[in-house]
Amino acid sequence: MAPTLFDKEPKPGDLIEISRGAYKHWAVYIGGNEVVHLLPPTHPGGELGSFGELLTLLDSGKAQVRRQKIWEVVGSSKFEVNNLLDDEYSPREPHVIVRDACRMVGRELPYCITTQNCEHFVTELRYGKPESRQVQTAAVIGGVAVAGVAAAILGAALFSSFNKDENKRRRNYK
Repeated sequence: MAPTLFDKEPKPGDLIEISRGAYKHWAVYIGGNEVVHLLPPTHPGGELGSFGELLTLLDSGKAQVRRQKIWEVVGSSKFEVNNLLDDEYSPREPHVIVRDACRMVGRELPYCITTQNCEHFVTELRYGKPESRQVQTAAVIGGVAVAGVAAAILGAALFSSFNKDENKRRRNYK
């Protein structure tokens, strides 16, 4: 038997979150130290660690459903069981999650970082609803950044306008 890899031992149907630095990769645990996950078909291995590999994933437009041993997928990355939406949605029955995941193996699916990524894939298997919290978080952060830049530009424009008016007033006062 393989050594225990998890702090919390996974059960079939659990979602596995794998930290890849700037993003998280997701898989569904099916038992026997195996997972099913979504990867671009051009990627030879299970680990998507480098920035170049991430760009390949973003640019591919298609991804393949794979069944692999957990340690092949995880590599040296940190990972954990994370059934992130259990408080919001009722999970489907574990045998249904595993059955549906295994039926998907080998299929090529459309891939879009914002609407059809590996997190959408596993949450649809577990909850029947495709969601990606990391996409939602990125959208919020992006929105805050855009708002911050807009506020800075507006502030600079107002300051510049005020400064011009003040300089004009001083010249007229002399």
